[in-house]
Amino acid sequence: MMSIDVNSLLGTSNISSLYTDYSTSSLRGIFDDYSKVSGFGTSDDTFENVFQSALNLVEQTNEYSNIAEQEELNYAMGLSEDTHTLMIAQSKANSSLMFTVSVRDAVIDAYKEIMNMQF
Repeated sequence: MMSIDVNSLLGTSNISSLYTDYSTSSLRGIFDDYSKVSGFGTSDDTFENVFQSALNLVEQTNEYSNIAEQEELNYAMGLSEDTHTLMIAQSKANSSLMFTVSVRDAVIDAYKEIMNMQF
């Protein structure tokens, strides 16, 4: 009976190393940033802290988009034949973008509501 080494077919000796960059632990950081932006953080948050966490959220979204774009290029050029990594990177970038857009929409709605207040 012939034995086939799956790792040699994928071109890597350690499959788990492919998925370490795409763990869900980084999503916890996104949720923490969202909590601060949406007002669910501590009551002593200053505007600077909230603004900085929003910037971090945008930077993280940009990073996920860049990773997805790089994976797309690697796949298109034939450097990678792993469609799982490509799909994971695209899904993370899409989820992060949708999350960032929803936070932005909430901030814009709050701003409009403040502007409509009369004293």
